[in-house]
Amino acid sequence: MTLNNLFQFLVPKDKKFFPLFEEASSNLVLLAEALHEGVNAPKGERENYFKRVEEIEAILEEITHKTHLELSRNFITPFDREDIHALVKAMDNVADFMHGAASRMRLYQVEKITKSIRKLTEINVEACQLIHIGISQLKDMKDHKAIKDTCKKINKLESKADSVFDKAVADIFENETDVKNIIIYKEVLAALESASDKCKSVSNVMEQISVKHS
Repeated sequence: MTLNNLFQFLVPKDKKFFPLFEEASSNLVLLAEALHEGVNAPKGERENYFKRVEEIEAILEEITHKTHLELSRNFITPFDREDIHALVKAMDNVADFMHGAASRMRLYQVEKITKSIRKLTEINVEACQLIHIGISQLKDMKDHKAIKDTCKKINKLESKADSVFDKAVADIFENETDVKNIIIYKEVLAALESASDKCKSVSNVMEQISVKHS
């Protein structure tokens, strides 16, 4: 048994932080799904989904706040304090950018939802589902290869999102003549692509934690 494993064996099982991580990741999935369903819904039904995105984002903000409070109250943590901060902050950032995309579509009253917007929201759903899986794997901290594989899948999705974004922006500049629409669509696409970037940030933190405890 390594010194690290011995320490984990002796430290009491965490009952504060992982429930918060799991709550955050499950709500992240719900938010991504609400946004994806919203962009695939008829125009008259989108508002309900976008409101749901806003509600879930507020829940995630509260979970982040609770986690920071627990950090200030507890000396013993399941892993390094800076990693806990980085993990919840990264998940919060994913939610912020997806919420930002929904907010822009509401504010600018986007009527036509492009295939690229739908594809990016689909990618973000997959990435958030993998984040949720990764959090469960971190809780057990038994199969480090599985954690690494999950992180690789998230990183591949981020690369895929980059390609979708680049092609979508090129298509906008080639086919869209209204400058206002160019700005609107580019902002929405950029927010969605940034959400996928932040999913990769979550992946990086999870992998870093796994490596430290392997």
